[in-house]
Amino acid sequence: MRSDNTIIEISKDELAHLGEGQVGYIRKMSSDEVTERFPEAPHLESGIDLWALFGADGTPLFLSDDPHSIYGKAQEDAISTVSVH
Repeated sequence: MRSDNTIIEISKDELAHLGEGQVGYIRKMSSDEVTERFPEAPHLESGIDLWALFGADGTPLFLSDDPHSIYGKAQEDAISTVSVH
């Protein structure tokens, strides 16, 4: 077995931009949560289940009530989606 103890140092700024434009995550949200977290978003009817695509840095990219369209948008924009726990 090979052990590689190489340490790579990156700045906080570099870390914040890691995966930018290439990696994103999909999250289910309620319309109430969208309104609370993003007050600049257009008005949404209360109580709707939505799906959101976020960039690696947490920037909201796309919002839909259809999870299939979120995955389609990620694929269209060549964004690899990852699970966030």
